Amino acid sequence: MSLSVTRLLGLGLTPGKLRGLQRISNPNGTLTMVATDQNSSMMSMMKKATGKEPTYADVVDAKVMLSRALSPHCSGLLVDGYYGYWSTVAAQAVPSSTGLLIRVEKSGAPKNKAGAPQGEVETGWGVAKIKRCGADAVKLLAQFEPAEFDSAEHNFEFTRKMYEDCIAHDILFLLEPIHFPYNGEDEKSPSKIARKASTVIESARILSRYCDIFKAEFPGTPGVESDAQLVDNLKKLNDACAKPWVLLSAGVDYPQYKKQVEMAMKAGASGILGGRAFWKEFFTYTTPAERQKFAETECTKRVQELDAIVKSGTPWFAKYGYTSNELHELRAAEGWHARYGGGTVATTGPVKVDPNAVY
Repeated sequence: MSLSVTRLLGLGLTPGKLRGLQRISNPNGTLTMVATDQNSSMMSMMKKATGKEPTYADVVDAKVMLSRALSPHCSGLLVDGYYGYWSTVAAQAVPSSTGLLIRVEKSGAPKNKAGAPQGEVETGWGVAKIKRCGADAVKLLAQFEPAEFDSAEHNFEFTRKMYEDCIAHDILFLLEPIHFPYNGEDEKSPSKIARKASTVIESARILSRYCDIFKAEFPGTPGVESDAQLVDNLKKLNDACAKPWVLLSAGVDYPQYKKQVEMAMKAGASGILGGRAFWKEFFTYTTPAERQKFAETECTKRVQELDAIVKSGTPWFAKYGYTSNELHELRAAEGWHARYGGGTVATTGPVKVDPNAVY
């Protein structure tokens, strides 16, 4: 028995968004994604290893090398626009079977009086350009602390605007809220560590409806909270997420990330989008040959190991309330193409079309 796509539309899964979601997913509906969009951290690592400021070409070559090694083993690859996307695509570094996500935010956004980041779009970039150049999804990092009212309101509006832009351009939107230090704190401040879990969970409760896939930090700190408490935090995060969620790595070492991924999959996560946990030692090697060997051996092994764990997770369609068999039965009504996008077609100008016409 056929089912209507109307419910999909009510969930925000329009044709472009649904196709993007299919492109970045594993066949079973889970998501194994790798990030190479961390420009500032990559450049710091390169400088530390070589003693020199990396050039544009140095950064591009490193990103292409990582992409070529890792993209065949993941369902989606996250790149940046400035260094990553065009060179990676032009160099044939990503197979057609792997989806591509591009970040939209500016690295190093300005801060308010409390030292809280206030997000901006990267100069010269935007959702329309990401859609135009053929990417499958937009990723936004929006740093978020609900208790810092000024930045919270700013970054909420920033998120909502990017979400609406993605609706307008019918492209999948992945949102990544990150907690941060403010009012004189640093990364190791006890107050920041103490509120991490509540911030992550509350951010999901507030923001997860304004995306298609929610990228979450691990809700808590291993070694500070017990495993039992972390499991409870993960359950609360899963309940708070209105959309499917994936776990980021936040720069932790690979063994710790692997344990976090195992716990997250059991709690209801649909996958991962990890970066430095896979490849951060890559930049400790000083020659291209050494970096390439590490990328093709240890980095690849890590992605493959976590991919096997991720495939035990919750498929994205289950979080949206579908079974695989139900998806197979979905059908659109005749004339959908004319109604799609507001019922107009571009010729010499917007012209009304007949949704009942037969072609």
